[in-house]
Amino acid sequence: MEPMVIIHGGFFSESGTNDDVKRAKQNALREIAEEAYAHLKNHSAVETVAYAVSLLEDSDLFNAGTGSQIQSDGKIRMSAAIMDGTTSKFAGVINVEDVRNPVYVAERLLQYEDSVLGGPEALRFARDIGIEYYNPETLQRRQEFEEKSAAAARTGTVGCVALDAMGRLAAATSTGGKGFEMPGRISDSATVAGNYANAFAAVSCTGVGEDIVSGAVAAKIVTRVTDGLSLREAVERTLAELKPFDGFAGVIALSGKGEIFHMDSHPYMVWASFSSGVETF
Repeated sequence: MEPMVIIHGGFFSESGTNDDVKRAKQNALREIAEEAYAHLKNHSAVETVAYAVSLLEDSDLFNAGTGSQIQSDGKIRMSAAIMDGTTSKFAGVINVEDVRNPVYVAERLLQYEDSVLGGPEALRFARDIGIEYYNPETLQRRQEFEEKSAAAARTGTVGCVALDAMGRLAAATSTGGKGFEMPGRISDSATVAGNYANAFAAVSCTGVGEDIVSGAVAAKIVTRVTDGLSLREAVERTLAELKPFDGFAGVIALSGKGEIFHMDSHPYMVWASFSSGVETF
C-alpha cells in the first residue's frame, strides 16, 4: 500500500486574514505535510497522525496547542482526539489546560479503558504520565481577548489523517476552541463527529463545532464508505446535509483504497497532502 497523509489547518478567517498570514500558513502546512510523510515511512498511521498534529499544535499560526483561543473567563482550554482505524479505538481529551500537545495526551489514553477524559481529570492524567506544565497563550491571543476581537487571523482546528504501508488508517484532530466561548463548551474535535476512523476510511473535521456535531459529520462519512459509497460520494452527501442549517464544516479524508478527498462548505479550508513525494494543496 502506498503511504499517504493529508493535514488541515482550519479555515482562513473570513474577517480580513492578510496575504502574509495566508502564505505563512500554506508554507507551514507544506513543511509539516512533508515531515509527516517522512515519519509515516517508518511509523504506523496512528503514530503519524499524532506526530503531525503535534507539529501543527506547536505552530502559533494555528488554533491548537500554542496560540489557542482564550475563552470568556480568560483561560485556554484545549481538546484533541485520536482514533486508530485498525482497532477502532477512540481516545480524547476535552477542555484540558496547561499542556503543550493535547494530542499526545489523547494518544496515551489509547492504552486505557477509560479513554476520553475532560477538564481537571484530563490535566491530572497528563501530569501523572509526565507531561509538564506549559502555557499555550501567545501575546496576540491575549491582545485579541482584551480587545474582545473575534477577528482572529489564525482561527482553525488542525488535523491529520494517514494511511500507512500496511494499509492501516488513523485520524487525529486538535483545537484551541472558537474563542470567547462559555467555559464548559465542548467542541466537535474530541468527539466522533469531528474525528473518526476505521478500516475503511479516516476523517478529520474543522469548522463550527456545533454544526459538525449536529451533522455527525466524521462518523457519518466513515459509515457511508463502510457501507459501499466512494469517499467523494460519502463526503459530498454528508456536507450536503448541512445545507438546511447552513452548517460550516471542512473535511479531510482518506479511504483504505487509497482515495484522498477534501471538501469544505464555506471556502476555504487550508490543507496539504503528501504521497510518493508529490505534494498537493
